[in-house]
Amino acid sequence: MSNKKIGVIVGIVVAVVLIGFGALFFFRKRNNYRLLKIYEFDGDGSVTRDKKGSITPYTNMVLESGDNIKLNTGKMSLMADEDKFIYLDEGTEIDLVAKGNSKNSKTSIELKSGGITNDIRNKLSNDSSYDINTPNSTMSVRGTMYYVYYYIVDGVRYTRVVVFEGKVATRLRYKDGTVSDEEVYVEKGKEVLIYEDGKTTDYVSDPTDIDFSTIPPTVIEVVQDAKDDGRDVALGLGNKVIVTFMYNGSVFGTQVIDKGDKATKPTLSPAASGSWQWDFDKEIEEDTTIEWK
Repeated sequence: MSNKKIGVIVGIVVAVVLIGFGALFFFRKRNNYRLLKIYEFDGDGSVTRDKKGSITPYTNMVLESGDNIKLNTGKMSLMADEDKFIYLDEGTEIDLVAKGNSKNSKTSIELKSGGITNDIRNKLSNDSSYDINTPNSTMSVRGTMYYVYYYIVDGVRYTRVVVFEGKVATRLRYKDGTVSDEEVYVEKGKEVLIYEDGKTTDYVSDPTDIDFSTIPPTVIEVVQDAKDDGRDVALGLGNKVIVTFMYNGSVFGTQVIDKGDKATKPTLSPAASGSWQWDFDKEIEEDTTIEWK
């Protein structure tokens, strides 16, 4: 076979391969496969997956629909589609179900215990959904930042829904698994509490102003970061201020106190040597940062 014919055949093969890769790339681009991963992790937790069992989580770990995720201690945040972030409280367990693609996403989170802060940064398309379910309620959104906390006290199950941006549609979820047709909307700056005592599932009251003094400091940090980025989030602390403790450029902890009160020295120290550069007898009138040196 002449060199000319061999060159023609090679050229055809290369062209076919390039066309195949181009078609695959085009298909993937059009389909926009969903990205699910652990965005940040530092602590003790687990990811349990069908047929694989328990897996030790790590930053940038790719997640799959159906994964059970636990955070025992420390910090963990998840990312979906590059514009949805989920921040887990310590002692939180969720089941994550994510179907469709980034243009037609169906995200469902079963909150089994603890709390999660949800930050959906772009409004969902009409064909997309983002739902959180607890044993006594279900919540749906289009684009917002909100906190959901599920807990049990004396056998009574509670779900707390706190909205920092946008609004959240809530519905009661009964013991038999059915869901109420009536939706109660929780607007920005409001919160609602739902209870189930074995006989009755209902709202404790109509939506009320957020009680920021009972919001976990880690949640306040997330909302404060959004506010610092210029987002119009509810962080109306009123007569309260945030005290942030910093160690080596990272947040060691926060306190929410009344204006004019004094910060409390943290029980634990971030290092064996050094001290908090602050007079803890000083009254605080504004948001304050205290550093360890």
